[in-house]
Amino acid sequence: MMKESQLEIIKKILLRLSLLDGFYKQKFEGIDLKSIQSQEDFQKLPFTDKSELRKAYPLGLQAVADSEIVRIHSSSGTTGTPVIIPYTQKDIADWAKMFKLCYETAGLTNLDRVHITPGYGLWTAGIGFQAGAELLGAMVIPMGPGNTDKQIQMMMDLKSTVLCATSSYALLLAEEIYKRKVKERIHLTKGIIGSERWGEKMRRRIANELGVQLFDIYGLTEIYGPGIAMSCPEECGMHYWDEYVYFEIIDQNTGELVPEGEMGELVITTLQKEGAPLIRYRTHDLTRFLPGDCACGLNYPRIDTILGRTDDMIKVRGVNIYPGQVDEMLREVEGASCEYQVMIDHLNGKDIVTLFFETENNVDKKGIEQNIRQHCKSRIGITVVPKAVSIGELPRSEKKATRIFDNRY
Repeated sequence: MMKESQLEIIKKILLRLSLLDGFYKQKFEGIDLKSIQSQEDFQKLPFTDKSELRKAYPLGLQAVADSEIVRIHSSSGTTGTPVIIPYTQKDIADWAKMFKLCYETAGLTNLDRVHITPGYGLWTAGIGFQAGAELLGAMVIPMGPGNTDKQIQMMMDLKSTVLCATSSYALLLAEEIYKRKVKERIHLTKGIIGSERWGEKMRRRIANELGVQLFDIYGLTEIYGPGIAMSCPEECGMHYWDEYVYFEIIDQNTGELVPEGEMGELVITTLQKEGAPLIRYRTHDLTRFLPGDCACGLNYPRIDTILGRTDDMIKVRGVNIYPGQVDEMLREVEGASCEYQVMIDHLNGKDIVTLFFETENNVDKKGIEQNIRQHCKSRIGITVVPKAVSIGELPRSEKKATRIFDNRY
C-alpha cells in the first residue's frame, strides 16, 4: 500500500519530469501527469524496462544539468548495450545513508573491519560497500576482486571482522581457508552477501566453514546499486528503505499487482533520486512482500529473499525452470552439495538436461544420483541426467556464477 507521503513525493517527481526535455517527457507523452492523484492512478502509468534504458545510452536518462552530475555508474553490458546511470552529490549521499542502514541492520559498528571483495570502477558494488562503511565509521579494507592469496593474508593480518562478497567468491574463500588450515587465524564474524541468487545449502556451508553469520543485501545498478534492502538477524526476508524506494510486486505476465504474500516480479520507483529517477522500473527479480512486523523490531517493510529472475527462466520440454528451484531441490537431498551446473543440449530431436552436482568422495554417488533424479521429476517436473562430481571439481567464480548453460541454440 502506498503511503500518503510517498504519493506526495511521486506527484512532485512526475511534475518535474514532465517539464524536462528527456526520457520521461517522451515516454509519458499524451498522459496528463497532473491527474495522478492516487495509488490507483499511479498504477496506470506504463512500466519502464531495461531495453528502454539501453536505448537511452549514453546519458538519455539524465534528469539534471551536467553541472550537478558528479559520477556515473554502469551495468556490465554483457547482454547488450550498457545502461549508464548518472549520480548527483545527493544521490551519492543518499546511497551511503542506505548502506549505513544495511550495516546497522546487520549489527555492525565503527569497531568493525570491513573486507570488501566486490569490484570497483563502473560497477556499483565495491564503492557502495565502502561509502556506507566509511559513513558508519568502520575500518574499510577495499580489496576488490581476485588475488585470493592476498585476500586471505590481509584477512589474517588486519583481522577483518566482516566479509562483503558474492556468494560464489565467499564459498571460494571459505574453501581456500579450510584447505590452508588457517581458520583459527581468521577473525570474521559476519558475511554480507549480494549480487546473485544463492540457496540455503550454500548459505549453511559458507556460514559453517567461515564461522560467520550471513546477511543478504539487495540492489541493482539502475537503482543506486546494492544497499536498498537488507536482511536482519531474524533471517526472515529483507527490509527495504521505503523513504527512498517504492516497491510493487506484479504478475510478470499481466502486469497487475499480485496479492500480498504472493510471488511476483519486483517493480521499483525511486523517491529521492535526482540524476536518473526511475518510474515503475521492472527489475525482473522474483520475490514477495512479507506481511506483519519483524521480530527484530525494525520499522521497515520486507520482501522475501530473491527467488530468481524472470529472464533466468529456461523452458525445457514445456517446463519452466528457475535456478532457485534447483537450489531448493538440492537442499532436500542429503549428500548433495550446494554447487551445481545444469547443461541443456538438443540431441537426436530431444532436449537432454544434465545436472552436475558436487558430493563428498566417501558417499554413495550412485544412490545420490538416483535420489536427485527422483527429486527433479517430482519437484520440478523434469527428468535429468544427474552426474555426481567431487567437491571442488566445478569451477568457482570471483564474480557472479553461471549455473545454467543452454546449448540448444
